Amino acid sequence: MTVTPLGPPRRDQPAPGARGVPAEPEPLWREVLGARLRELRRVRRFTLARTAARAGISTQYLSEVERGLKEPSSEVIAAISGALGISLLELTSVVADDLAVNDQQRRASRGVRYDLLRVNTSRSPGASGWSGPVALAS
Repeated sequence: MTVTPLGPPRRDQPAPGARGVPAEPEPLWREVLGARLRELRRVRRFTLARTAARAGISTQYLSEVERGLKEPSSEVIAAISGALGISLLELTSVVADDLAVNDQQRRASRGVRYDLLRVNTSRSPGASGWSGPVALAS
């Protein structure tokens, strides 16, 4: 979920993510999941009540999941995805893609390039020469 500030950025204020200025927080899984579930439900022209009944949950709970207020269990996510006619694998892939796109946009807006170096699987994390995620300033 990306929130766009109203109006042009002020030149007298540093950009978010600059030294001492907090960056925009990452969206939570439940927020992205909820937004995607709501979009899928609306595209299929299902009502909250119909979808909730098919998933075996209350309308109130489904509404809270869609608004990103509740962190549903994997069983509930599977039930909702089934009610919407999408597999759990498809749903989680779409949500993961949404998170990845959002992450790329956030990183690009901060002017930071992140590279994931290849990990030598023959070495353990404590061994010399092991490499993991590294942030490189552009």
